[in-house]
Amino acid sequence: MTLAELLPSIGCSTEPVLEEGLWPDGTHVSGSDLVIGGVPATRLAAQFGTPCQVLDEMTVRRRAQAFTAALPDAEVVFAGKSLPCPEVYRWMASLGLSLDVSSAGELALARAAGFPASRIVLHGNVKTGEDLKAALEYGVSRIVVDSFDEIAQLGALARHGQHVMIRVTPGVDAHTHAAIATGVEDQKFGFSLASGAALEAVLRVVEQPSLRLVGLHCHIGSQVRHVASYEEAVRRMVGLIASCGVRIEQLDLGGGFCAPYLPGEPSFDLFGFAQRVRGTLNYECRLHRVPVPRVLVEPGRAIVANAGVTLYRVCAVKRGVSRTFVAVDGGMSDNPRPALYGAQYVVRLVGRGGKLHPVTVVGRHCEAGDVLAENVPLPADVHAGDVLAVPATGAYHHALASNYNQVGRPPVVAVADGTARPIVRRETEEDLLRRYA
Repeated sequence: MTLAELLPSIGCSTEPVLEEGLWPDGTHVSGSDLVIGGVPATRLAAQFGTPCQVLDEMTVRRRAQAFTAALPDAEVVFAGKSLPCPEVYRWMASLGLSLDVSSAGELALARAAGFPASRIVLHGNVKTGEDLKAALEYGVSRIVVDSFDEIAQLGALARHGQHVMIRVTPGVDAHTHAAIATGVEDQKFGFSLASGAALEAVLRVVEQPSLRLVGLHCHIGSQVRHVASYEEAVRRMVGLIASCGVRIEQLDLGGGFCAPYLPGEPSFDLFGFAQRVRGTLNYECRLHRVPVPRVLVEPGRAIVANAGVTLYRVCAVKRGVSRTFVAVDGGMSDNPRPALYGAQYVVRLVGRGGKLHPVTVVGRHCEAGDVLAENVPLPADVHAGDVLAVPATGAYHHALASNYNQVGRPPVVAVADGTARPIVRRETEEDLLRRYA
């Protein structure tokens, strides 16, 4: 059973004209317009301008609830870096999820949202002294250490009994893109299990009187499709638990659960994950004669990716030798993922139809690599002024947005039950100028 199959069906569209699984729940075509969260896309583009990142609140909530329903005994921790926004953090808090942050900046957003410190986890491969001090001052529940230097620094800064988890590199290949594979050996994240560094980290944390070791953490990568990869991580992590010589109360398996970006790509098998990982954990703990730790998981993309749609306006159409280029008013400043690791997207023209022709959608920035989507079908008469919609843009778009060419970052507009409201406003030239002396 997939994640999509676990979601409540109330309000979900059965329109066959949209690519299945890519768009927010209930998104449908009315006439030639695209309706998201009960609001026509043409109205959103006119009211809020373009580019505009639209986020369907009910889709976010349903996907978060799917994780808590499938894993009732686990702690579900929203990966805050996937969509750093106080309003989204408030949604997660109201649903009982915890939150992970990886910097003092993300923690500041959590504080602005009033997110309980008792349900916040701080981790990241590099945490500055300012990051650690901010976490200690707010009283975050757990800090995941990632280097021997960090253990020493945190030990010197912390008050007695700060709860700590150790990030372990388990040597598991998640069969994903190299740029988002984080569980393999010889890379920047975590303590190597194979080299013995992970066990040494356990000993060093235990030696710090101001720290209390409560758990182990691992993260094998992003866009992980195979539950077997998580099962292998569980086997290796339980082997380490058996070697620790101290009680390990929590085992964080990270996130990385895949989300579909193209037609035919599957949603993550959440039901299979819940059943198989729990079974593997119980079996391995019995085999090694250690208590079963509480499981933590960190979904981010799987909750917000398919809740998001980005709207662009076409600025120009150029006919090349072999390709037609459709240039829009956004690009790599609001979506660097195609340039970073070849991410691919569906693109749809909003407001009218027509005979389809393959085109390349490009951005406005001064880089040949500023390409949003290649060989996508759009009406042959696409022209300046048309509105394009790109689904599956809820995760890491707002988070990775930049000011390249001093272009202001777009707003994030939440839609629900026919209403729309900005939860992140559009960045203005005045905002850009404030940073300059």
